[in-house]
Amino acid sequence: MVKYGLDYTRCRWILPLLLGIGVIFGIIALAGRGWLESQTLPYVHQASLWESCRRPDQGGEWTCESLMGYAWGRAAAATYLVGFLLLVICFALAIIAFAIDTLRFNFIRGIGGLLFVAAVFSIMGLVIYPVKFSSEIEMTRVNMFSWAYGFGWTTAIMEICLGFFFCCLPNYEDQILGNVKPTYFYSSP
Repeated sequence: MVKYGLDYTRCRWILPLLLGIGVIFGIIALAGRGWLESQTLPYVHQASLWESCRRPDQGGEWTCESLMGYAWGRAAAATYLVGFLLLVICFALAIIAFAIDTLRFNFIRGIGGLLFVAAVFSIMGLVIYPVKFSSEIEMTRVNMFSWAYGFGWTTAIMEICLGFFFCCLPNYEDQILGNVKPTYFYSSP
């Protein structure tokens, strides 16, 4: 990989593969019920991006309330969903860009810019949710933002990092395509 760079056929798929992993993490965050959970026994509170569920005691039945009844719940879900859809679009564009024999570097820079926009929307949703949830929903005992919320932040961080990779990749176009002569740092005797 070091010798051939992204021109090497197996290595050129690393960035689209990382975008695919980000899409999977986004699906887990959207579908997961672990955005907020009770931290200690008895486990009486559990919430996702879409609903908040409670039960009176450890053996009781869960009663759920939709968060789509709140304006902030709709805003958090909509902004995170827009960020996720932009990530899916970037994933499809990256597959198209890297499937072409000659890389289109300006196209790749556009994918990086779109990833930054996706990250902004995702972070907006990830910030709206805990701020408004903790101020408007009654929480009993000790609660924590849990694994699905963590997958949401992981997706946002991946969007930012991959945005940098996609934006900086065209700066090394000649090195990637092998158009630069190698530089040796030693001299012959």
